[in-house]
Amino acid sequence: MIKLKSSDLKEFLDEKYEQYNRIDFIDSDPISIPRKFTKKEDIEIAGFLAATIAWGQRVTIINNADKLMKLMNNNPFEFVMNASIKDLKRFADFKHRTFNGVDAVFFMKALQNIYKKHGGLQNAFYQSNDNADVNLQSAITNFRTIFFSIPHPPRTGKHISNPSENSAAKRLCMYLRWMVRTDKRGVDFGLWTGTDPISKKDKSSISKNNFHLPANLMCPLDVHSGNTARKLGLLTRTQNDWKAVEELTASLKKLDPADPVKYDFALFGLGVFEKF
Repeated sequence: MIKLKSSDLKEFLDEKYEQYNRIDFIDSDPISIPRKFTKKEDIEIAGFLAATIAWGQRVTIINNADKLMKLMNNNPFEFVMNASIKDLKRFADFKHRTFNGVDAVFFMKALQNIYKKHGGLQNAFYQSNDNADVNLQSAITNFRTIFFSIPHPPRTGKHISNPSENSAAKRLCMYLRWMVRTDKRGVDFGLWTGTDPISKKDKSSISKNNFHLPANLMCPLDVHSGNTARKLGLLTRTQNDWKAVEELTASLKKLDPADPVKYDFALFGLGVFEKF
């Protein structure tokens, strides 16, 4: 563990955040896939699919996510809304590690259900925030329930993490970072606010829980960021699970209460590019 005073640690991580939160790094990051699009729904869907398969070699992730976009005619929203059974057959040979054609076909069906019956991906996360005790963990868990509310292959369940079972839900936390936070530096999108995308009015549940605020996001946690956080004394828990996500995010909130997840850039950059 590296011992740094709180002020020195913040200064160090702020510098690394500035260094790695740059357009220059987009081409080597899965966020490059949704960055190909300008329409809100296209960005949401492309980002969701890219985040879903974001494990393994980064080049492979980007290449396979790009294959998914091509299979969707590089028009994700239109494809999701109108794909026929014949159209879905084109995914039969798709494979990224354990995510295969069976999974891809169901994801298309689930996304269609979400956009046609639940107001889209943004609304599917927000509409689950219906009780006073809700937090981001339960919001993700309830989103998962919506996603699998139509008949699905049992094998596909593993591709949407369940933080209520103590999963770190790294890819969903990363996706929410992409959609919610923004700092005008051109990396994260800042597409999702507290406005209901259907009614254009603030829903009481959204306003109450403020899931559209970067302050309430949770830090994506994987091997690289976890190891870096432990070396810096930000994380003591040895498992990379939801309890560790909560501990790490709480530590980062002490450095920036309004935007703790910005330090994901620093932790990931230190771990991946600097082998910290």
